[in-house]
Amino acid sequence: MHIVDDDEMVRRSLAFMLASEGLQTTQHDSAASFLAALPELEEGCLLLDLRLGDANGIDLQRRLHENGSVMPVVIMTGQADVSSAVAAMKEGAVDFLEKPFSKADLLTALRSACERLAREQKGDIERDNARHLMEQLSPRERQVLKGLARGKANKNIAFDLGISPRTVEIHRSNAMRKLNVRSLPELLHLAFRAGEMDD
Repeated sequence: MHIVDDDEMVRRSLAFMLASEGLQTTQHDSAASFLAALPELEEGCLLLDLRLGDANGIDLQRRLHENGSVMPVVIMTGQADVSSAVAAMKEGAVDFLEKPFSKADLLTALRSACERLAREQKGDIERDNARHLMEQLSPRERQVLKGLARGKANKNIAFDLGISPRTVEIHRSNAMRKLNVRSLPELLHLAFRAGEMDD
């Protein structure tokens, strides 16, 4: 757990509370110090104060998104208002805790954040595995697959590529064999998971 709060007493209290639950923490007194440490930090959940001395917590969320971070965020604040809560949620915050909050509320929010992190990590693994499988396909097989993903019939794909419909069928069959899938939906699901259809 990564704690970002400009109040030292709050940071210490949270770190002690989480340590009593067997959770390791890092502590940061500003957005700048957290961002400076970020490259060396382990994947984890971020417990972030909304009002920091050098930045707004929501601005820090945006910076993380720009850097490609999927670290789940729990926002905490002593000055809650509806617009801030909405803005935090739009930026992907898992929860919004108003100080003072109970240990039970904190642990519930962090449990949700950890579950989201686990899903993100699982998704990364599945995407990497799918991409590895896609590397087995020839350029022509990938072209056929993209045509299928766009809902085109074999004859239309054949026309676009300047080949026969029978050749399209062969490429499709070869792709399914290489990827070890048995149906078109399985084939397309794997392709979308790999990000093959993004362009």
